[in-house]
Amino acid sequence: MATQIFVNLAVNDLDRSIAFFTKLGYTFNAQFTNEKATCMIISDTIYVMLLTRTFFQTFTEKEIIDAHKAIETSLAISADSKEAVNEMVDKAVAAGATIPNPATDYGFMYQHSFDDLDGHHWEYVWMDPNGMPQQQE
Repeated sequence: MATQIFVNLAVNDLDRSIAFFTKLGYTFNAQFTNEKATCMIISDTIYVMLLTRTFFQTFTEKEIIDAHKAIETSLAISADSKEAVNEMVDKAVAAGATIPNPATDYGFMYQHSFDDLDGHHWEYVWMDPNGMPQQQE
């Protein structure tokens, strides 16, 4: 069985977050969705659990940060092309996301990012492995 990853993110308004990510084209596993949480499907092995802040707090005694003021993680997701990167960021902005930084093009790698409605940082990246610079030994 392939290793799976479940990223847990605290959200202020679960329904609003579901609507936002639906506009980006993501779907949700109804089996793991209720008024406290949902399981957003990124791929066959990558999932994001969007949890209400109150529910998220039951899993830790640490303070849950306000992602608009501090960063707890940067989620990086691959895309098939530069155009696909831009398309996803454009969809996010149309749905209410903000752009913290301009896109960066390294030739062999292109990245662009947005902060979602709760301030979580999402990075979309396209890479051409054949164009990567060779490391000097």
